[in-house]
Amino acid sequence: TAAIGFGVLYFTGSELLMQFGSVAALNVMFTWLMSLCLIPAIFSYLPVPKNKVNGVHEPNFLDRLLTKTDTLVQHKSATIYIITIILTVISLIGVYRINVNGYVVDDLPKSSKILTDLKFFEKNFEGILPLEISVNTKRKNGVLSISTLNKIDKMEEMISAYPEFSRSISLNTGLKYATQVFYNSDTNFYRLPSDFEKNFILIYAANSGKGNGNMLTNFVDKNKQTARVSFQMADVGSKRLDQLLEELKPKIDSILSPKRFNVTLTGSSIIFSKGTDYLLKHLFESIGLAIILISLLRLAQFRSLGIMFISLLPNIVPLIITAGLMGFFGIPLKPSTILIFTIAFGLASDQTIYFLTRYQQELSLTNYSVNKVITDTITETGISMTHIALILFFGFGIFTASTFGGTVILGFLLSITLIVALVFNLTLLPALMLWLDKNKKRKKIPEAEVAKNLENLDDH
Repeated sequence: TAAIGFGVLYFTGSELLMQFGSVAALNVMFTWLMSLCLIPAIFSYLPVPKNKVNGVHEPNFLDRLLTKTDTLVQHKSATIYIITIILTVISLIGVYRINVNGYVVDDLPKSSKILTDLKFFEKNFEGILPLEISVNTKRKNGVLSISTLNKIDKMEEMISAYPEFSRSISLNTGLKYATQVFYNSDTNFYRLPSDFEKNFILIYAANSGKGNGNMLTNFVDKNKQTARVSFQMADVGSKRLDQLLEELKPKIDSILSPKRFNVTLTGSSIIFSKGTDYLLKHLFESIGLAIILISLLRLAQFRSLGIMFISLLPNIVPLIITAGLMGFFGIPLKPSTILIFTIAFGLASDQTIYFLTRYQQELSLTNYSVNKVITDTITETGISMTHIALILFFGFGIFTASTFGGTVILGFLLSITLIVALVFNLTLLPALMLWLDKNKKRKKIPEAEVAKNLENLDDH
């Protein structure tokens, strides 16, 4: 299940996440295989444990905690259900407050020189992120029409009025400067040329530089059919950028009619926004795929629809609680945070399978009551589940020492999710199994066979 949690990232379509998911999944499977082969071989060469190890086990803090957990499950399962429902409802309120937003550099540390420089340019020059607009006139030499130039100029003024955008740079900018220079740099002539002035101003502009320095080469295609308009903008976040694009589109269409012009907005700022939306969509799909694959795995293992559906709750509720915390604490939903849910679901499912495997084994191999089997599973398997959860907690928790914001949030939320999942796997899951199997009829097993089965269980 851990391999599935990482492996589904291969289907996100992002090259980096595909590499991360496939490598992590292969490493998990390789570690499992190596553990299966090497640990028994190593133990076979170790000396027999001393008598002290085989002596009477004195209950420690974890033993006492698991015993109290078992008492809670056996006698106060209704309390567990009520608390679960309350936490889920509160968390859902937080989920609705989640802000889906991403910034180009929001994961950089606040003291980063890059971030400081970017904020300086945003404050003094309206940002440095490119926004490019392509205006296709649909006819050869259409860009050089004075009416077209005036419409493009009107569009530029409309966009520049937004505080998020800088002044534009385009063919119009060059033509205005050329007209001003032609009239001895008189600022009163900083304007587009008239029909009368157009021809010799264009000749002047065409000879203004060589190669890439030529104004027409930089802002007009070779057929003079498509014009380029460049803006700089602040890093306003993907949410605000989407709002701006929705506002600009009808305004641009009112100036440059879609019947006569094809206007395309692009640039790294828009690519980042669209890339964020694309990743979020595919990461949501990867979560759904992980849930489906792990559910089918449980159905194949336990051959029970009831167990399959019930076992999903202790894994999904922690994800809802984590999402609620993100909403309440203002942690935005972006690729670096939604990644948490796929990984956490796969890792939390491990704990569920540990519990269910031991529970189903003892239930099918003994004549013990369901209550007795639940007690044994909590007090025995719960120890290994707790140790594994703590190892993962501190393993991911070390990420919080990073200076990269995305890594800090990933480590913090993953650690919390895994501990919450452990709590629900030791409380909600056994309570649900107790409800599901308490009145189920079971086949009586001969005592001799039970004794042999118990010996095998003790060996495990």
